[in-house]
Parts: sequence; C-alpha cells; structure tokens
Amino acid sequence: MKKVGLLFLIGLLTALTTFSQTKTDSTMKESINSKTIVFIHGLFLNNKSWTEWETFFKEKGYTTYTPAYPGHEGTPSELRKNAPDSLGNVSFTDVVKKMEAFIKTLPEKPTVIGHSMGGLVAQKLIEKDLAEAAIIISSAPPKGVITLRFSFAKSNLGLLNPFRGNSIHYPTKKWFHYAFTNTLSREESDSIFDRYVVPESRNIPRETLKKAGKIHFKKPHVPMLFVSGKEDHIIPASLNKKNFKRYKDENSLKEHKIFEGRDHFIAGEDGWEEVANYIYNWLE
Repeated sequence: MKKVGLLFLIGLLTALTTFSQTKTDSTMKESINSKTIVFIHGLFLNNKSWTEWETFFKEKGYTTYTPAYPGHEGTPSELRKNAPDSLGNVSFTDVVKKMEAFIKTLPEKPTVIGHSMGGLVAQKLIEKDLAEAAIIISSAPPKGVITLRFSFAKSNLGLLNPFRGNSIHYPTKKWFHYAFTNTLSREESDSIFDRYVVPESRNIPRETLKKAGKIHFKKPHVPMLFVSGKEDHIIPASLNKKNFKRYKDENSLKEHKIFEGRDHFIAGEDGWEEVANYIYNWLE
C-alpha cells in the first residue's frame, strides 16, 4: 500500500512538473509572438539610422515603426545646421513619455529594439509592461550601473559637462570616430557622421543619473536580448553585461550576445546584417 502511495505521489509530481514546464514554454512562445517592432534610436542619431533595419524586418513579415525623440525629427544634415531651440531642454523623461504614448496607439504590444540610450528607454518600457520583448543593443547604463573604463569617461564627459547648462551639444567628427566608430577608418567614420549624426541634448543623459534612470531589476520581465560590440568605447561590452546581470528574476528569459570586432555603431556599419539576423532568429 505504501509503495502504491509513493508511486502515485511520484506520478503526480511528474505530471505537475510537466504541466508547469509546458505552461512556461507556452508563455515564452506567446510573449514573443508580436509581429510589430518599434525601433528606438540613441543619442547623436535619429530615426534615419534604422532605415535598413526597417527594410530587413519588413521583408520578414514585421510591421515596423521608428519614432524620433523630441527635437530629433528631420534630416540629420539639416538638424546640424538648424537644431530646434527646444532641443537643449529635452530630457530622458520626455523621450520615455513620447515612446510610451506612441506604443499605446498601436494595435498590439510590440517588440522594442533600442540602441544606446534607446536601449535604456526600452528597459523603461519593459518595466511599464508596454512591450512583448526587448532587444537591448549597447545600452546606456541605468542609474547605479557603473564602469571605471577610461573610454567610457572620455566618450561621455563632454556631453555631461554640468558647466554647459542647457546648451545644445554639437559632436565633432574626431569625437565620433573615437566614441562610436573606432573599428573603422577615419574616412569611413566621417562618411557615417555626414549621413546620420545629429546635435544632442545634454539633459537626456544627465537625467539618467537621477531617479528617472533607475530600473527595478528584481521584477519579472518579458524576454530580453542584450547585444554588445566587443570593441565598443562609449558603452563597453563589460558595462552592458553588468546591466544584463542586474536582472534577478530566474523565471524570466534573458540572454547576452557579444559580437567580436564591433564597436558602438554595431547596428549601422558594414556587416550589420549579421546582428540583425541573430536578433531575427532569437525572436523566431
């Protein structure tokens, strides 16, 4: 009789475990079924930087959107000549609110793909339960996630300079080559600068150092893929890994992928298709 009871208990536990695993796997599959993608650009760029990615994912059956930050709408070359006066006052909160409002107009929760500061925006949107999955590419760090890497300090201090007030920051080609495109030649970097780079608000990154940049890492979350470039100067791969490791919920799906030989402009330089294909396969 005891043996029968023990066998029954083992069978019951096995059945419950199988049901739980099936439920978890089903939930994971359902959580990335969205066929809508919202691309979120980072600092010093605007939505024009996602043009090729939009084409790539549209050809694979996705509906894509690329909303720009406040004050970043337009052609990069024109913005460098005539940046709106309001740009200097744009904050991180303003960016998050605009993306949040945009996503709420969509017929389904999207996958969000964010690069650099856009990665941190995507993390905030996940925290607000506004997306089905997130791809975090070379993300700006949340409040409290730090690095002592010299390249990070060298790349960011000019923008964060507290003595410059609300003045608009105009990056130089020399700085861009060091911070964004350090694996490329200066000639290649300058060509990318002319095509994509825009002036920037100092108040967006400054606010991430305050409460607005905090992430509640212990909360359960939808599937998240972190992507890093091994040679990234402005957001070292080790910093993005720290960001990834801060998420603590063991039942939430997360992954970190480092691409060798790639810098911060990982989503735009030659060979970006390798990164896009990896993300596509991960979503599928």
